[in-house]
Amino acid sequence: MHSRMLRGKHILVTAGPTHEPIDPVRYLANRSSGRQGFAIADALAKLGARVTLIAGPVTLDTPANVDRINVETALQMAGAVEHVLPVDAAVMVAAVADWRVESAGQKIKKHGAPPTLQLVENPDILAGLARNPLRPGLLIGFAAETEKVIDHATAKRLRKGADWIVANDVSGDVMGGLANTVHIVTAAGVESWEKLPKEEVAARLADRIAQALTAKPA
Repeated sequence: MHSRMLRGKHILVTAGPTHEPIDPVRYLANRSSGRQGFAIADALAKLGARVTLIAGPVTLDTPANVDRINVETALQMAGAVEHVLPVDAAVMVAAVADWRVESAGQKIKKHGAPPTLQLVENPDILAGLARNPLRPGLLIGFAAETEKVIDHATAKRLRKGADWIVANDVSGDVMGGLANTVHIVTAAGVESWEKLPKEEVAARLADRIAQALTAKPA
């Protein structure tokens, strides 16, 4: 792949978890480290793309030649995605919390019985982007699954309106780990890759994105 294949293309990448406050000192979260999303942003930038990376709370250095926007919550991430549009492609790697809490203004104290947390559904950022009038020409979602990985990812692609779903089995140590096994689910079928370092997954995916975008008529 030519090193500047994506010159002139603007690509949005989301990465990491979101933190949903319970009170000023506690939050709901997940195990996403952000490594895969950051690696993808880096690989796309190396192919010449202008990359905007919207990152949840992670302790990773910003890749070279990548514009980074830091957010904490799903609502903040949704707003940041909307603000960045239009883009040529979006790679939605972030593990966005499905629910948020009606957050307390003060630290919740122990008073015998545990508190009841009132959960509110967060916006579906991927599905919302698919319906947006400024929908990217190539919209890629990620699916972190623990069973029936390809079946769930195939259903998710149709339900969300994405062009591709990158599915991975997170039943082991993928979240926070250094390697990943992925399946690329598209309208044409499923392509499965062997277990690879996350940087190699990112490089291969960036090449596929470049091929797809350069194949599209201007």
